[in-house]
Amino acid sequence: MRYKTLALAAALCLAPGWTLAQEAMPTTAAAGRSLTLQEALALAQAGNPVLRARQAQLAAAEGQASDAAALLASNPQVWTERTRRRVSAPPGAPRQKEWTAGIEQSLEIAGQRRHRREATQEALAAVRLEIDDASRQLRAEVSQRFYRVLALQRRVEVEAQALRLFEDTARAIERRRASGEDTRLDANVAVVEAERARNSLGGIQEQLLQARADLAAGLQLDAAELPQAAGELQLTPLAYTRDELLQAALSQPRLQALQAREQSAQARLRLERAARYPDVTVGVNVGREGPLDARERLTTVTLSVPLPLFKHNAAGIGQASTELAQAQVERRAAERDAPAQVQALWSRLQSLQLRVERLQRLVLPTLADNERLALRSREVGQIGLLELLVTSRQSLDARRDLIDALLDYHATRAELEATAGWTSQP
Repeated sequence: MRYKTLALAAALCLAPGWTLAQEAMPTTAAAGRSLTLQEALALAQAGNPVLRARQAQLAAAEGQASDAAALLASNPQVWTERTRRRVSAPPGAPRQKEWTAGIEQSLEIAGQRRHRREATQEALAAVRLEIDDASRQLRAEVSQRFYRVLALQRRVEVEAQALRLFEDTARAIERRRASGEDTRLDANVAVVEAERARNSLGGIQEQLLQARADLAAGLQLDAAELPQAAGELQLTPLAYTRDELLQAALSQPRLQALQAREQSAQARLRLERAARYPDVTVGVNVGREGPLDARERLTTVTLSVPLPLFKHNAAGIGQASTELAQAQVERRAAERDAPAQVQALWSRLQSLQLRVERLQRLVLPTLADNERLALRSREVGQIGLLELLVTSRQSLDARRDLIDALLDYHATRAELEATAGWTSQP
């Protein structure tokens, strides 16, 4: 029958057993190691420069906290003085040698030590929380890159199968045209469809190559080592509800870090205000003076206080006030935006889940029904080339839509969990 070959090709395209991850991926990209999501996350945590830079800041914050915990803000100062005195005396009289030694210590009198400790402790807590938040953001970014590679690998499989389908169809129609059974128009249409499929496959392979390079950059792999993603692209059950995410969003590390930064800024402002009060310097001096036959032992206690006449630490207070205002603005904006972002991402995730479920529940079974109808139409000679191409295109587009929806689902889920500060492991 005239369209027997074309209908058979369409049946291959519409077969319900044609899954998303069964055949080898034909690609021009360099072969790299195959990684699961957990392996990719472990590599990113170990070598990401942004995260390591955050962790390096911890040593500075710990050093400041250690200095602030000291008993006094400054070290004592020890000094000594030796004097040789010559007086008018008969020749041969001995020279008089005198000496003096002392120790001085500056004391803060307005509670600066307490404010300094509070400021550095809160700053240290903020750095630790920021490291935790950077780790969560890194996990979300790597997860999105991983699922993009995985989705494009599935797209390459689909496009490769489509190319084989249309190439086989074009060759079959060309043979039939040579024997006079098909028209030149039919052959041209088939050739165009085959070239479109080849172009689509090439474009997806280029996107996959770039996605693998992006993933390798996020994992700090060598330029020649482009990883492949190993796993299933499918829906996974959610381990949380919207209310749980909203509650977690208000206590996530990023908000806690901003709160710690604000408290540190408040303590620094109190410290700068207390710095207007001068430090008191207390000293004790001992020495020996006088002639040998009448030596005197001197003990002196000194107390010195700078007069705050001209400098009132206005610059330090103004800078601390500015930092406090900025910290308050950032915290309030984050507390306001976090629930709204969680709400928006949750709604989008639910919509994507419904889209995927509809495609899997309604569209794919309908395509299988189209296969049976195409075969029945072939038997009675009621199907033509255009109908076959439309049916094949619908099947391909449906599978592309399913892959794209699954990619959006996983990317949105990773962003939602990072925004809410969810602590579950993948």
